[in-house]
Amino acid sequence: MAERKSALKRAPERPALRALLDHAKTVELTEEQLLDQRISFVYGNAPKGSRITRESAEKAAHSLRVSVRREA
Repeated sequence: MAERKSALKRAPERPALRALLDHAKTVELTEEQLLDQRISFVYGNAPKGSRITRESAEKAAHSLRVSVRREA
């Protein structure tokens, strides 16, 4: 059987991207920013042709309770 080359190669080093990712780990979002992200996620993932509007996504996001467990 012929030897096969691996299709998956190690990603090249990207120092600028690594610095941004490391910085992002230290950023704490406000409740308002989390709410905006939740609304955007719901609206952006709604199926095409659905009756979900940005306003209905916002209304649902305000009534949704999400708890976050933080590990020490």
